[in-house]
Amino acid sequence: MMRKGVVAIVGRANVGKSTLFNRIVGERVSIVEDTPGVTRDRIYAHASWLTRDFSVIDTGGIELAQRDFVKEIRMQAEIAIEEADVIIFVVNGREGVLPEDELVARILQKSKKPVVLAVNKIDDVNFRDAIYDFYALGVGDPIPVSSSHGIGVGDVLDEVIALLPDEEEDDHEGEIRFSLIGRPNVGKSSLTNALLGEERVIVSDIEGTTRDAIDTAFEKDGQRYRVIDTAGMRKRGKVYENVEKYSVLRALSAIEKSDVILVLVDGERGIIEQDKHIAGYAHESGKGVVLVVNKWDLVTKDEKTMAKMTKKLREDFKYLDYARIAFVSAKQGSRVDTLFDLILEAYENQRKRVSTSVLNDVLIDAQAMNPTSNFEGGRLKIYYGNQVAINPPTFVLFVNDPKFLHFSYKRYLENKLREAFGFEGTPIHIICRKRD
Repeated sequence: MMRKGVVAIVGRANVGKSTLFNRIVGERVSIVEDTPGVTRDRIYAHASWLTRDFSVIDTGGIELAQRDFVKEIRMQAEIAIEEADVIIFVVNGREGVLPEDELVARILQKSKKPVVLAVNKIDDVNFRDAIYDFYALGVGDPIPVSSSHGIGVGDVLDEVIALLPDEEEDDHEGEIRFSLIGRPNVGKSSLTNALLGEERVIVSDIEGTTRDAIDTAFEKDGQRYRVIDTAGMRKRGKVYENVEKYSVLRALSAIEKSDVILVLVDGERGIIEQDKHIAGYAHESGKGVVLVVNKWDLVTKDEKTMAKMTKKLREDFKYLDYARIAFVSAKQGSRVDTLFDLILEAYENQRKRVSTSVLNDVLIDAQAMNPTSNFEGGRLKIYYGNQVAINPPTFVLFVNDPKFLHFSYKRYLENKLREAFGFEGTPIHIICRKRD
């Protein structure tokens, strides 16, 4: 797994941070349209420029509950310093250097992190000379840009990828990497400790950089694992500790490094909106997912309680219908060991390949049992299919015209593939292409 660089965008309010974020990530930021229940403000996305892939953080999307602009600016700058390899510092070229800009510059100077200074809103030749004032900030050469028109963004990205650290292939071959994500106080630390257990053989404790979780490698039944403990991240009591979107950002960092994601829900308190947002990120990542209901020991139960909770989870997390559900108590250690089978299953199904001939037999049978109907002026005809990727399993169907595929028929085909090949614990992707 290749480690990508991380770029953060900082600056005071109303300088165009989010516009630049959207311009850099482009269409990659869009959510899958047929994914119900995944609604959120985006603060994190993947982007690429020339030959380099990287992640981008829009710190402007992380706000304090009670607006204190000086604290908020400081918080956003500190998040960028903690999380990013390169920082894009955005200022407003039409307003000149303001005290808040100087505050950000001072914080960034102390960080010793590489900074690219983007002077925004320079879409008029009359403002070109304004960029020279920004040399006074002492964070490098100012680059004139217009986020809204895309002017100069390429120059900023050229500088960014020149400053990103070299991509490194990690050396954890043969390990299954998993992380536990969920809202605060859902029991991530307790479950991590229960999974590790005293009887396990600890291979290594690797404390990463300030940006990384404490990753612990261990062995269970001859299989090597590495747990990415988001709960173990220490932030020295800074102002943004309890900012909800910051906890989501930490989860995203862990998701990116994992093969399988355990999405924790508090069995006692039930499901809240933040759980759906965090689970939505896990789904969109294309990684294996297990839904874990923790604190099950605290729930007053009868013979129908588990069935009711399962029904509620399936309703609230429709997009995770492929994920197995486990009911555990980290505190008591009950049913915790069952998670290893589910992690292993999701991991193996992420990597599952099916033969082209068997795949096409399933597609032929599916069309015979449920023929396509007219949609968008035509009837879909599938000529053949092929699996083109794993992690997650991805299938390309060659058809007469992709626009004839109704989303409900795509769903039907996905269900047929799951019936035939399993794929429990992993999303699968179906792509339609017009046959030449």
